[in-house]
Amino acid sequence: MQLGQRVRPFSGASAARRPARAGSVAVRAAAATRDPKQRIVITGIGICSVHGNDPDAFYSKLLDGVSGVGPIDRFDASEFPTRFAAQIKNFDDEGMIDKKNARRYDDCLKYTMVSGKKALVMAGLEKERCSEGYSQVDPTRVGVLVGTGMGGLTVFQDGVSNLVQKGYKKISPFFIPYAITNMGGALLAIDQGFMGPNYSISTACATANYAFVAAANHIRNGDADVMIAGGSEAPIIPVGLGGFVACRALSTRNEEPVKASRPWDCDRDGFVMGEGAGVLVMESLEHATKRGAKIYAEYLGGAVTCDAHHMTDPRSDGLGVSTCIELALKDARIAREQVNYINAHATSTLVGDIAEVKAVKKVFTDTAHLKMNGTKSMIGHCLGAAAGVEAIATLKAIETGWVHPTLNQHNLIEEVAGIDTVPNEKKQHHITAAISNSFGFGGHNSVVVFAPFRE
Repeated sequence: MQLGQRVRPFSGASAARRPARAGSVAVRAAAATRDPKQRIVITGIGICSVHGNDPDAFYSKLLDGVSGVGPIDRFDASEFPTRFAAQIKNFDDEGMIDKKNARRYDDCLKYTMVSGKKALVMAGLEKERCSEGYSQVDPTRVGVLVGTGMGGLTVFQDGVSNLVQKGYKKISPFFIPYAITNMGGALLAIDQGFMGPNYSISTACATANYAFVAAANHIRNGDADVMIAGGSEAPIIPVGLGGFVACRALSTRNEEPVKASRPWDCDRDGFVMGEGAGVLVMESLEHATKRGAKIYAEYLGGAVTCDAHHMTDPRSDGLGVSTCIELALKDARIAREQVNYINAHATSTLVGDIAEVKAVKKVFTDTAHLKMNGTKSMIGHCLGAAAGVEAIATLKAIETGWVHPTLNQHNLIEEVAGIDTVPNEKKQHHITAAISNSFGFGGHNSVVVFAPFRE
């Protein structure tokens, strides 16, 4: 099934034969109470991942339980205690970046440009298609909000190395521009001529969800009709790997890297680094309807909170996360009973996995109807891009009616008992409403809510 079919009430021909469910009816009723200017729909999706740049192929591999984790070969990692990651290999920019800039750009910028432009192509808003003065949109009302946790880390690493080894005269003039976190979104706007709200958010691993929440607010406040939002990250270089090793955050399962990312499993020993980008075209329903856009799903709402507890560890009671989930549901105007799928943050860390489960169980006292999986079990932790990539996994689950497995579920912690983590095999699941969780260093919590689009 191709992403892009109009969802009414559920993507695919079988929707007409599917009986209405109480949760679906309630979600539809809640969405209908909003003014079309206030309803936010998804009209484009762009991804760069360890499983490629196509969202359908990406999700097909997730459904098949294919892990992208393997030995690092981008540099010599033999002296590091962790020598594997979910590394993008032989990245193809698909001709979306000219050759000169392809040589200059940090990978973080490349992932932003390619995922952003692919999302625009899917939405029918790329510059080439709109060559006649952007007939479908007012470029002053199209914004870009693509964040990153660490920015152009390779450019930064190389610049510091040149300074130390060769002196300041050998620092590239692109060192600062390509290292700062706002440049990816700025370059995309420059390329496409979009003059609406444009900035970056950097809240570590919660970055992309923060971007979605802020982008939706810009549309609902009347600042923009369309926002291109998401996150990008390219951290798999010596300084990135070394930094997380120093934090003692990474798995060291070097002999079995495919088995390293194992959310909620008793034998987990840290997260696995990943990279890529996930970008959505978010648009007011009124604007999307006027231009006849295909609608993939609806963004119902979202929220952000802070644990105010510790630099890297979450609150053990999960209070910051549970509060964030409740606020997201309030913004979405739906009841907790209407949510039946959670794409969890689930990093495979000892403390984080338990704290998230506690928060989920505090909000969803009855978990019998829930399915909760961990995308990171196959693609690692994409840091500032994680929420963007996982939002796409969530949207594909809504569209296809299949939720991907969580790999390496063999000896689950007792805290997760009573929740279906979709262990090791995909499952069919008609989603009424879904939440996607992402949390970052500094205690940054974020939750967004998606649902099938219904008029």
